[in-house]
Amino acid sequence: MKMNRLGASDLFVGEIGLGCMTLGTDEAKAVSLIHEALELGINFLDTADLYDTGHNEEIVGKAIRGRRDRVVLATKVGNRRIPGQDGWGWDPSKTYILSAVKESLRRLGTDYIDLYQLHGGTIEDPIDETIEAFEQLKREGVIREYGISSIRPNVIREYAARSSIVSVMNQYSIIDRRAEETVLPLLQEKGISVIARGPLASGRLAAGREPVKGVLDYELEELISLRKQLQELETDGRSLTQLAIRYSLAHPAVAVVIPGASSREQLLQNIAAADVPALSAEEVQLIRRVSKANVYAQHR
Repeated sequence: MKMNRLGASDLFVGEIGLGCMTLGTDEAKAVSLIHEALELGINFLDTADLYDTGHNEEIVGKAIRGRRDRVVLATKVGNRRIPGQDGWGWDPSKTYILSAVKESLRRLGTDYIDLYQLHGGTIEDPIDETIEAFEQLKREGVIREYGISSIRPNVIREYAARSSIVSVMNQYSIIDRRAEETVLPLLQEKGISVIARGPLASGRLAAGREPVKGVLDYELEELISLRKQLQELETDGRSLTQLAIRYSLAHPAVAVVIPGASSREQLLQNIAAADVPALSAEEVQLIRRVSKANVYAQHR
């Protein structure tokens, strides 16, 4: 599998990673999927303290036991559970980040995190304080690098200008091309890598899975039509899944895509995209002609 550097860091990741959020809570099944992913060349695993109220981190931790040196481990912080209340509250404070990382380390069964990411963010946050928390953890060796997970251009611009983030996780697929307008060009210019989540748009671009409802600017009928047009564009033996993953990887700002997988079949389909040719510039343009740009509202 092709390896890419995250930003200007010493972290090298396979171009296809594993988004662990969809692994589920069946521990044996999830651990087996992670083990197979690692055996097949994936080295980047992404989780978060938010997923399954921390259980996802625990599963990932069990799966990488004895394999830690083969993994670039990423998790996230910022969503705080408030005792006695349902749901989560947003807390990007330094105090909370320095506290939450200890719990993530415990659940993951490790003494360091390769990539620690702010899980969201607003322009009203105490951004300098948040940055200082990550910088302190980096100085202490608790984390190797840090980044953010955000779809908000104004927040991304602030961190790109004021911090030493090496990555931005952003939703990016043929169906959701919003990042092409502002985010991807900015991050490419700054040398900050994109971790593309949702390359298959929650299965809507997966081979053998028909969409049942619309999303973003697409009505259901438009999604069905898009899939048909994309399948007609398939070349070099690429399946729809492989075509979609290769599209997200085609942008030079993208270092890694993290499709999820809840079954071995899905995992194998995703990883197979590493074995097909990259898209040519002409193929990328053909895909853009049949899909929608979903341009960001500038105030976000």
